[in-house]
Amino acid sequence: MREHTLALSGFARQWSPEVWPLVVAGIALALFLQGFIRLRRRGRPDCASWGRLGMFVAGVAVSVLPLVSPMDPLSDDYLLSVHMLEHVLLGDAGPALMVCAVRGPLVIFLLPPWLLRPLARSGAIRRLLGLVTRPAASLSIWAIVMGFWHVPAAYDYTLDHQRVHDIEHATFALVGLLVWVGLIDPARHGRLGVPHRLVYALVLFGFGQVLADVLLLSFHPLYGSYANQPARVAGISPLLDQRLAGAVMMVEQAVTLGTFSVVTYRRRPLGRVEAVRKPAAARR
Repeated sequence: MREHTLALSGFARQWSPEVWPLVVAGIALALFLQGFIRLRRRGRPDCASWGRLGMFVAGVAVSVLPLVSPMDPLSDDYLLSVHMLEHVLLGDAGPALMVCAVRGPLVIFLLPPWLLRPLARSGAIRRLLGLVTRPAASLSIWAIVMGFWHVPAAYDYTLDHQRVHDIEHATFALVGLLVWVGLIDPARHGRLGVPHRLVYALVLFGFGQVLADVLLLSFHPLYGSYANQPARVAGISPLLDQRLAGAVMMVEQAVTLGTFSVVTYRRRPLGRVEAVRKPAAARR
């Protein structure tokens, strides 16, 4: 099969505004905004600052833009390295920013009272959340999801079946949120102290590096969907593309988890979520 080269510039206008990422982004922003406004009205702008708003919007953008921008056709059809960048933004960097933005009382205000009350009264939901947010459980779920979808047969299958590909993206986002909730502890439950959270981050980094090393150190392309493409973008070979994908995962994890570890080490241990009350003047 004769290969031909494609220029990166040819993808600049290939935006693909899929409905479901935009709908999910809209719901997330609406929930954040109503909680943000309610908390500020209670006289707590310190817990709902404009910086928090900017951080949450950035997290949503980082998660959604790769799915609707030219990155999507480029990653689905041509470059594993761009696909890996899409995945780490969706499943790591985006969730990290969003969970950071809602830490403290704001996380309680994310759901309006009419929705929060029945959920809080549901014993089944509380038990499920209690189970999946345990450190060992969340790490295990994350590792299983990440490991499974990076098996070559599963990875190639998603590229040929859009519904399965959507499920893959959804699970990356969900497990990303799950482990970052464990790391940042936005509700300040205090389940893990600083040393344990640093170990948690180290285990995450270690598992990610195992996957990255497989891509970096392999002597042949692992993913047939990319290796057998008749067109090579910017002349990048399948093996170089695969090694770039490994490097993307390694660098992104080093940046996000490294930043978290430095900030966590320097901060004092967090207490539980404080009660948020309306000021006396506001209650009159």
